[in-house]
Amino acid sequence: MAAGIAIAALAASAHAQEPAVRGRALLKDNCAACHAIDRLDRSARPAAPPFRVLGESFDLDQFARRLRQGLASSHPDMPEFRFSADDADAVVAYLRTIQQ
Repeated sequence: MAAGIAIAALAASAHAQEPAVRGRALLKDNCAACHAIDRLDRSARPAAPPFRVLGESFDLDQFARRLRQGLASSHPDMPEFRFSADDADAVVAYLRTIQQ
């Protein structure tokens, strides 16, 4: 019984990851094919801005709201993204850790 409780606690802990860790995972899954998502990497597509400089163009305090409402670009290859409130907050938490 105690082992089952310990396993359940570990699973719950892994599910409720630190927001920045979850935010990076979301960016890796959804954005890394084109954008640089870390402090030092290069964007796979030169025209795709690295996320470490998004704070220069966007108010990160408002960026989570934009992610929840749906973020689209005029660039035809970029799909529209819409994140849940928790995922949008996690993405912004991660973005704050990499801004230059």
